[in-house]
Amino acid sequence: MKSITLKNKGIKTFLDFLARVAISAIFISAIPGKIAGFGRTVEYISSKGIPDPIASILLVGAIICLTLGSGFFIFGGNQKIGSAFLLLFLIPTTLIFHVFPFHQRAVFMNLGLIGGLLISALREPK
Repeated sequence: MKSITLKNKGIKTFLDFLARVAISAIFISAIPGKIAGFGRTVEYISSKGIPDPIASILLVGAIICLTLGSGFFIFGGNQKIGSAFLLLFLIPTTLIFHVFPFHQRAVFMNLGLIGGLLISALREPK
């Protein structure tokens, strides 16, 4: 099977940017709800057995990871930093909130996002 190779650097750059925006969209869309519903989100985190003061700190950390991660992933010269921030948020979140009890759709969607972020984090710049 023949692979597709884009020869136009401008198109490749645009498609790469568009792909990073698409991957980041799920993370960006989560930020306003976490900020506006901070108290409710802390309660939800606490319902998973995490004490309230720690839940508040974790939520602040999550908001920071989502914001910095998305920004670096989309606009940063080094997308690896953005990938790392987003993975730092996504992996524990998936384990804590979606594996027990098992939420099939969320787990598989997150596995796809984790895979895309890992590809981005591990690829060498060309």
